[in-house]
Amino acid sequence: MQADEMALWSDRLVLASLAALSACLVTYAVAAALAARSAGRAPAPILVGGPEALTASPAPVTSGDRANALRPAGTWLMASGAVLLVAAVVARGLAASRVPWGNMYEFGLTASAAVAVTFLVVRRGRRVDAVAPWVVALVLVLLGVSVTSLYTPVDDLVPVLDSTWLVVHVAAAIVAGALFTVGALATLAQMVLSRGGREGRGSSELGDLAHTVHLVAFPIWTFAVIAGAVWAENAWGRYWGWDPKETWAFITWVLYAAHLHALATGGWRRRAGWLAVAGFAAFLFNFFGVNIWIPGLHSYAGV
Repeated sequence: MQADEMALWSDRLVLASLAALSACLVTYAVAAALAARSAGRAPAPILVGGPEALTASPAPVTSGDRANALRPAGTWLMASGAVLLVAAVVARGLAASRVPWGNMYEFGLTASAAVAVTFLVVRRGRRVDAVAPWVVALVLVLLGVSVTSLYTPVDDLVPVLDSTWLVVHVAAAIVAGALFTVGALATLAQMVLSRGGREGRGSSELGDLAHTVHLVAFPIWTFAVIAGAVWAENAWGRYWGWDPKETWAFITWVLYAAHLHALATGGWRRRAGWLAVAGFAAFLFNFFGVNIWIPGLHSYAGV
């Protein structure tokens, strides 16, 4: 298959993934509405005594039952969208004959797939349905921005990116970023539940999920920063120069280090979530803001 045809298939797979994830979001929204409707209704009376209780008709299907039936369908649609996204990333790489993260569009595409796959993996065995629609929504936003504003045809790499370090450094950043995304959404959901006085097993599992993914993401991000410094020495003759990209990568690292430290420090645990949210905001600004608006040695977004 020719490179142009492979690139076209990648674009088609992205559109198919957008359709599947959109259907997933609608399914989750309907399930949430049905669950809320069921929670607002009074429980059905229970028959007590008398022979007629033995022949009572089965309990009718409630809105809560319908919500519980819809959630697996939403998960299936999310998994389908993730598979289509991964296929789109692979097709893009085959079309370009290189790793598929050589510009902002490709990074956004690969990062979207990484977020979806990461959430599907880490949610297993946990009751974190509350955050699933927000993960899908964020993936849809990132994909939408990538397709409408960041899209670029398949092309050769900028010379400075034509390096083995592109594979190592950027791959680590994508994995860490996917984990940071899931962690930020789980943290926000847990904070909302706590402020609403709805602390319980769901809130506890969201907090556990956020803590777990941050513990895994932090050393990966640390490695990504170090690998970037080694690549900078190879490309520009210095390990660190406080370029905007390097500076915001370091700010992100400091905020997540402070978050993990706060979790282990008495009196700071309740405020630790805000540090994680701030770290994720810094990560997003490093991707969008620095690449698009701030000139520097890393100004090769391809937009």
